[in-house]
Amino acid sequence: MGLTSIEICAGAGGQAIGLELAGFEHLALVEIEKIACETLLLNRPKWNVLNKDVKDFSAIGFNNIDLFAGGVPCPPFSIAGKQLGRLDERDLFPEALRLVMECKPKAVMLENVRGILDIKFKNYRRSILNELHKLGYQCDWRLVNASDFGVSQLRPRAILVALKRDYFDYFEWPKKHLTPPLSIGELLFEEMSSLGWENAGDWKLIANNIAPTLVGGSKKHGGADLGPTRAKQSWAALGVDGKGLAEFPPTNGSIGMPRLTLSMAALVQGFPKDWKFAGKKTPAYRQVGNAFPPPVAQAIGLSIKKALELYEQKNVKSQRLESQVA
Repeated sequence: MGLTSIEICAGAGGQAIGLELAGFEHLALVEIEKIACETLLLNRPKWNVLNKDVKDFSAIGFNNIDLFAGGVPCPPFSIAGKQLGRLDERDLFPEALRLVMECKPKAVMLENVRGILDIKFKNYRRSILNELHKLGYQCDWRLVNASDFGVSQLRPRAILVALKRDYFDYFEWPKKHLTPPLSIGELLFEEMSSLGWENAGDWKLIANNIAPTLVGGSKKHGGADLGPTRAKQSWAALGVDGKGLAEFPPTNGSIGMPRLTLSMAALVQGFPKDWKFAGKKTPAYRQVGNAFPPPVAQAIGLSIKKALELYEQKNVKSQRLESQVA
């Protein structure tokens, strides 16, 4: 068995895909939404997907875990919400810390919106780091843009990485890609032209930049559109109608700006082409829009993997030298 992981708030699998590509084997993926669990099992039938509330999950019994990961709920810290932080009942950082204490992983990776890095949450961030320090971890919190790792949207996210102190000295954040990500036109041209739309080439020239951050919405708010007014304006500048999703790509004679299909939105988020989503258009898009882009999870996962392996290599080498001296 290679490196192992547990993931909470797994959603539609964005983080799980990236970590799988980085070399981690998932021992458990915990997700409260039944439809997201269906998506995970639709694509990876052998994964151990647990459809339950994180509060009802115990990591006791999971031994020698290499990585504990998750994208804990964003609303408590999102500028689109009330930013209640620890006072929001949806804040799952306390549960994440409980689970880290239970399974004692070598590394931790938690993802959230950039809002958690606001000054108003400084004391809360410090309390989280203090708890991890007590458990023997060194930590770093960093703002990461998905566009730096090949994703065709900016999508800034706050990433917390923690490793046991013996491993932390070997950790380096992944370096940004030297080449810029594809423009939306380059990324989606094949899909946009797949039904023979005669204006696809002209559209590609208009869609010459990366996308604004996709917004998935929640059960209470947000449908299958591409975000608030400012986001829709940014999409319009790319020649895309952001007021909803289309069932199919545009065809000859289509009037007005085209809308993205679910498949196109998934590509913008960095999902593999063959990844399928359970449910009808709105709940399926909600899974896409709320996901952690797989390429970002892969990049950070590879950096964590490298740190763990470098330490183990040094440890093995030291043991050999000690045995030779003895």
